[in-house]
Amino acid sequence: MKTSRPIRARISPAAILHNYRQAKRRAPGAKAWAVIKANAYGHGQWRAVEALRGEADGFAMLETENAVALREAGITQPIVLLEGIFSARDARAVVEHGLTTVIHCPEQLELLLATAPADAPLSICLKLNTGMNRLGFTERTLPAARARLASLARTDVMLMTHFAEADGERGVDWQLARFNELAGDWSGKRCLANSAAILRHPQTHADWVRPGIMLYGSSPFAETTAAELDLQPAMTLSSALIGVQDIAAGERVGYGGTFTAPRAMRIGVVACGYADGYPRHASSGTPIMVMGKRTTTVGRVSMDMLACDITDIPEAGIGAPVTLWGRGIAGEVTADEVAAAAGTISYELFCALAARVPLEIGDI
Repeated sequence: MKTSRPIRARISPAAILHNYRQAKRRAPGAKAWAVIKANAYGHGQWRAVEALRGEADGFAMLETENAVALREAGITQPIVLLEGIFSARDARAVVEHGLTTVIHCPEQLELLLATAPADAPLSICLKLNTGMNRLGFTERTLPAARARLASLARTDVMLMTHFAEADGERGVDWQLARFNELAGDWSGKRCLANSAAILRHPQTHADWVRPGIMLYGSSPFAETTAAELDLQPAMTLSSALIGVQDIAAGERVGYGGTFTAPRAMRIGVVACGYADGYPRHASSGTPIMVMGKRTTTVGRVSMDMLACDITDIPEAGIGAPVTLWGRGIAGEVTADEVAAAAGTISYELFCALAARVPLEIGDI
């Protein structure tokens, strides 16, 4: 897609590949599903797939139709549906295209078995609820499911769970204990670790891991930067100045006049707003880079524009390059920093990138 506005998002396949290799390095005994759900966290499903086509052990996603599209494009690695199936059509696709599906409740299991031919090979991730309390079998529902599956031939079953606090102080040991209790004498494969668990809890690596946010160069931890984890930003959101205003001390900027100039200032106006996916709730002081120099936003983010302080960047004028997040011409503003200033997480920034923002491939 082409647009006359200067805003662009540049995606780095090399960074995605580097970050996947970091996941593999951190969990050397495990295979790794590359999580490409939500359009690869806003980076573009096909861009992520192409970056990892010859290297990923498998891909993890949500929609059956997207998994089928990968198969039709020649992707032969395992593909897992993280929320499982929703219809008989999905169940038929799982069989026809050799997909792995999560099964998280008795109803899904019965749907799959009622639809699939009796002799069809099935690959299942049986999800256990160990404390997240979203999806998964419990001590009440698991025994019947395991008995049902044990009676089937040609069925490959892996147990999995999802950690609620792998990035926090409580950690994962309490959930791991519940998982082991539920699993009992299970000797088959296990899939446990998300990005935070891969990086911080090696006892969870098991047979398969599921790197998600780390693939795209963000840290799952508030107190540890992506650079400290040797992760590279996979998305750079950039634009340019389209206006400059000289204002006096005491003047206000933007809707609601939420920023008052403490001194005479030069204000740069950037072609980027909340309709592009930039967080409207990012307050004055959010980091930004203009002409390779760090500064901050001022005032309220509007639909198509935001303002920044260019008082100490006298060379900045109309057309000056701006980095909203990612790698710029002379440095970096991380998505994690922007997200923290906006009271959110980088996942939301990436996933909220608007369709009107052109996506390009390459490195800075």
